[in-house]
Formats: sequence, structure tokens, C-alpha cells
Amino acid sequence: MDRADESRPLEGEETSDGTIIAEIQLLLAEKRTSLAVLRTGITMAILPLSVMSLLVATSRYYEIEKVWHILVPLLLISLALLIVAAYLISRSIVKFMREDRLIMEIKKKHSRIAEFID
Repeated sequence: MDRADESRPLEGEETSDGTIIAEIQLLLAEKRTSLAVLRTGITMAILPLSVMSLLVATSRYYEIEKVWHILVPLLLISLALLIVAAYLISRSIVKFMREDRLIMEIKKKHSRIAEFID
């Protein structure tokens, strides 16, 4: 028998509290990562909005016909940033909800540990 096989529970054998806690810690680490991705997505969405508000605020100092060669690439980059931001935000929310669901399933299965998990 291999050492890796010794650590796995046999059929019908219940997993130890330490293993369950390790699973929960892993899920919580993934949850923190999802929150970091969410923060990054929100920050990426704010940048184009800030640039657009600056352009609107200073619009009386330039004529669009004279600066379109700068304005078009700027708008395309802003659109790309908004698309990436929307992807990151939606992906992190989906993962966050999945991780919450998995933690709730562990809480339902193991009532002794459920009291320590918020």
C-alpha cells in the first residue's frame, strides 16, 4: 500500500475533522481569491469611467474633429477594459457563489464543525 493511499479514507470510513477543516480552509482561500478578482474587475471598470468623465469635463477645450485620431483609440481601449472588467466581475461572482454553496454543503454534512463556520 502506498503512503498516499493511507491518508485517503476507506469506503464507509468517515473523514477526520482535520481533513474537513483543511477543505474549508481551501474553500475560504479560493473565496478570498475571488474577492481579489472582484476588486480588480471593479478597479478596471472605474478607470475608463474616470477617463470618460475627464474627457466630458474638458470637452469645451478641444474640438472632436481635431482630436478624433486620439479619441477613437482611447475609446476602444476603454471599451476593451470595460469588457474585461465585466468578465472578471461576473466570473468572480459565480465562483464566490459556488464556494459559498460548497461550504454550506460541508456545514450540512458535518454538524460538529458547522458551529465554528460563520
